[in-house]
Amino acid sequence: MSTAKILSYELSPSPATIFGCLLPAPWLGVAAGLMLAFFPLQGLPERFSPLTLAVTHCLALGMLAPVMTGALFQLMPVVAQQAVPAARMIAPFVAVGSALIVAGLSAGFLYGMQSGFMFAAGLAALLYGSVVIALLLAAWRIQVVDATTRTLRWAGLTLGIVVALGIALAGQFSGWWQLDIMFILPRHVAWGLVGWIACLVLGVATTTVPMFWQTRRPSLHWQAGLPGLLWLPLCLAIWPPLWSAALYLGCGIMATLAFISLVAVWHARRRFDPAWPLWLTCAGSWLLAAILCTLNPDVLPTQLATALPWWTGVLALVGGAVLPVNAMLGKIIPFLVFLHLRRQTPAGQRVPTMQAVLPPQRLVWQTRLVLLSLLLLLALPFAPSRLALIAGLAFALAQAWMGILMLMTLWRYRQELRAVLHTSATASPK
Repeated sequence: MSTAKILSYELSPSPATIFGCLLPAPWLGVAAGLMLAFFPLQGLPERFSPLTLAVTHCLALGMLAPVMTGALFQLMPVVAQQAVPAARMIAPFVAVGSALIVAGLSAGFLYGMQSGFMFAAGLAALLYGSVVIALLLAAWRIQVVDATTRTLRWAGLTLGIVVALGIALAGQFSGWWQLDIMFILPRHVAWGLVGWIACLVLGVATTTVPMFWQTRRPSLHWQAGLPGLLWLPLCLAIWPPLWSAALYLGCGIMATLAFISLVAVWHARRRFDPAWPLWLTCAGSWLLAAILCTLNPDVLPTQLATALPWWTGVLALVGGAVLPVNAMLGKIIPFLVFLHLRRQTPAGQRVPTMQAVLPPQRLVWQTRLVLLSLLLLLALPFAPSRLALIAGLAFALAQAWMGILMLMTLWRYRQELRAVLHTSATASPK
């Protein structure tokens, strides 16, 4: 097994840099849930229905992208000892900019507004172009020693590919140019779900899951193979004749990695932790999504064939991405509060533990609710008109619960910091 990683917490960026990316994310999840619950169904659960596209981008761009960007700003200096240039200047705009991009895309998908696509494409080029450049400037100095540092080194490039393909599609819908949509669209989805989200989840989990949930550390073969194994079929898929072969190869690799992850999480020592089921469900979701991708819809009954893309997308985007993001928010925010309080508190003075900052029992019902919302979303194709409302509200409530817990954690941080500053001022000689 690989040895424990040495983490450089003293290089951690300021709390504002990271909190500004992470704390708004659950509220965009709330927006996605409310959108599903109250907007016109318009062909749901068809994967290319306007509402499906709007909700998907609200989750992927509005909720997940700021969290993953903030995680990169945090992990690059702490794990790879390389600070991201201009992260402090970019961070305040990531969540707001992502929400505005989602608004533009939603206006385009739901109401056919070309101006929405134009606005989204321009802002995405500016915002995420800046993020990609900043990540690449830090990446070339990273010394690769394991799966996490290799993922961090190439994360900027993969994000750039996803954004470029997305801008190409938005430009097509804006009337700027004429492209082969059926060539670009599946590759945009594949690079977004697998090349960006799955690789980043696996790369970050390689360090954080053993750290917080006390699983066995991944083997040297795992460390050497990731994330290149997942990028191989994505690169092969560039050539249309190899698309089918790349699809089956990618599904096989993803299923294997997900099964290994499932076994590792199942044997975690901290299975009593409220977020443990989220990681277990995450691994199972990626496993099921990989299996479903290999099925031929032409041999299935019509209702199942229609539901197949919906199930695959929900398993990958919600089960495989939203759930681990919820699990990490419940850990990383209290941990960052503890870390920064310890750095700012004079020696010998008490620092509240992570469990005191955010008591684990407060996360129990949030975990149950987000798992329930996943089940409701998977059942939605059988009764879209009724379950869209219930599933959307359940998902929105779960994310609102997480958002409130994060605000309570931030309030605790401010209280503790105020007490530290007051104590220091009182103790200082007049």
